[in-house]
Amino acid sequence: MNAPFRLVAAAALAATLAAQDGAPAAAAPTQAPQSGPNLPAKPFELWRPRRPKEEKDYQVAKWGPRGLPSPGYAFRAAKVLPITAAPIVDGVVLTKNGLIEAVGTAKDVAIPAGYEVVDCGDAVIVPGFIEMHCHIASESFDLNDTVHPTNPEFRTLDLISMEHDQIRVGRAGGISTALYIPGSGSNMGGFGTLTKTWAKSPEEALVRFPGSLKIAQAGNPERGSGDLGTDMMGMSEGIRMTLLDGKRYWEQHEAWQAGKGAKPKFDPTLELLRGLFRHEYLVSVHTQIYQVVLQTLQMLRHEMGLWTVVVHGEFDAYRLSGNAYESGMAVAAGPRNYHFDRATSQFLGLMQTWHDGGKYYAWRDPVLGLGRDGVGVNTDSPVVPQEQLTVQAAIGVRLGLPHEVALRALTINNARFAGIDHRVGSLTVGKDADLGVWSGDPIDPRSAVQVMVINGQICYRRDPSRPVW
Repeated sequence: MNAPFRLVAAAALAATLAAQDGAPAAAAPTQAPQSGPNLPAKPFELWRPRRPKEEKDYQVAKWGPRGLPSPGYAFRAAKVLPITAAPIVDGVVLTKNGLIEAVGTAKDVAIPAGYEVVDCGDAVIVPGFIEMHCHIASESFDLNDTVHPTNPEFRTLDLISMEHDQIRVGRAGGISTALYIPGSGSNMGGFGTLTKTWAKSPEEALVRFPGSLKIAQAGNPERGSGDLGTDMMGMSEGIRMTLLDGKRYWEQHEAWQAGKGAKPKFDPTLELLRGLFRHEYLVSVHTQIYQVVLQTLQMLRHEMGLWTVVVHGEFDAYRLSGNAYESGMAVAAGPRNYHFDRATSQFLGLMQTWHDGGKYYAWRDPVLGLGRDGVGVNTDSPVVPQEQLTVQAAIGVRLGLPHEVALRALTINNARFAGIDHRVGSLTVGKDADLGVWSGDPIDPRSAVQVMVINGQICYRRDPSRPVW
């Protein structure tokens, strides 16, 4: 099957399955003249229609605390990058009790009496960065207890600790929030946790549990774990069987809550899957090559109707950028953020190819990219050290990704993909006081964090005697 026909077939399949899960088949978006030949006119929209509107409406997920006691600070710097608003020259960020109180220019923001002024000089203030694929939030690192091919009863929540070496270095690298997920030794490693990288206790650090369900559709699980077989078809069937059990359990609960059936017996193995189908959290998927990402799109997003985010998307998977855009399936690219295209003997930046779409390969018809709102970045730490999340973004920029998109990939995009953008991801009044004070542009590898603030507490100051870079 040649490449153009594969894509046309994939698009037809996506349209058919979209109709099956209740969503209308997406028409080809009108292209914006100023956006480039393959960028969508409309911003990428993450597909999660059943997501509860407010935290109080969540039935399965547990949210961590907010508004924790912290001193009043006024951080003043040469430049403040709120991310979702225009850059501010000679800016001030006011924080107190774990939250952002004001963001603006020094002449416009009045500093309340008693607030400590932190003069950051020529530095740049940005939001704390969000990691979508982390294995270092506990001293045990990867949780790869492959008891079964699928393990929906496993969770990382009980393993989180704040003070081992790698998480300390991670926050010194500007990371304030991480999605700590099980490893990919099995097809369903269990449920991950969204946690801050600093707090007085793991309970204070909690952002949300579950953070996501970790699924690995190919690659590492093919090494021989499980008893169903190690080929892609067998692994996909095992994932499907477990998810169908969870879907039936969710449907029974929905019927009971609607007064149309008896209350189902509590099943601890399936309870967290119920929240998955309620769209209280995402499924984050270790999925790489074209064929496997197509299976992710078909089975997890369309057949199962899950809020789906790809947290690898490597090799030639970017050829599905148009299908991902139309299906609302986001991509947090990494840990390998480049691809050697043997047809052209060129290195391609994967964040760029997902963003731009099909101008890098000769499809018969144009293929849309995900645009600035559909691309994130990850390290798969410790595959790439956690503190090098900004280096991952720098690789993207070096290989053609717009600088603005790289900053969004580190912040608001990853926050939105994880469903926590109402708390973190931008310097916005009312959000958590998570910010990094950088010596320069964070995407310049020569820059370093000078001060790190999480939940309004200064948790890291760079040793001034260290070399600048």
